[in-house]
Amino acid sequence: MQSAYLDSPLGTLLLEGNADGIQKLTALDTAESPSAEIPEPLKEAARQIQDYFKGNRNDFDLKLNPQGTAFQQQVWKQLLEIPFGKTTSYMDMAKRLGDPKTIRAAASANGKNPIMIIIPCHRVIGSDGSLTGYAGGLWRKQWLLEHESPVTQQKLF
Repeated sequence: MQSAYLDSPLGTLLLEGNADGIQKLTALDTAESPSAEIPEPLKEAARQIQDYFKGNRNDFDLKLNPQGTAFQQQVWKQLLEIPFGKTTSYMDMAKRLGDPKTIRAAASANGKNPIMIIIPCHRVIGSDGSLTGYAGGLWRKQWLLEHESPVTQQKLF
């Protein structure tokens, strides 16, 4: 497993993976110096992530290799289908999985997503439109949703 630290508007990101694909992208709550050299298997992912933050990328074309249970994999695959700039609710996600009773399990799997941004778990919100739960912190979820919003809102004050 190879790793790299990346600077981002969300703080330091830790990117991990190898020739089999990206296994992890997570925001750290501590500052780390960005990696001086990105390992070869991570270079394309690092470039696409930077393009995303610059506003030049709406989707990712990367080999992913997240590690999890079969159910978690099913949830994460469904997250990849949420379009850029759109959101869905935990209930809608559970219904698409075939059983509304799986809402808690789906929400738990969503929270265990090891590849933030690329597997867009931030696009799942509460049925009432609230920003519920985000492993990276709600401020990061809000930032990502605003970054992807087709409507740019100016601050008045």
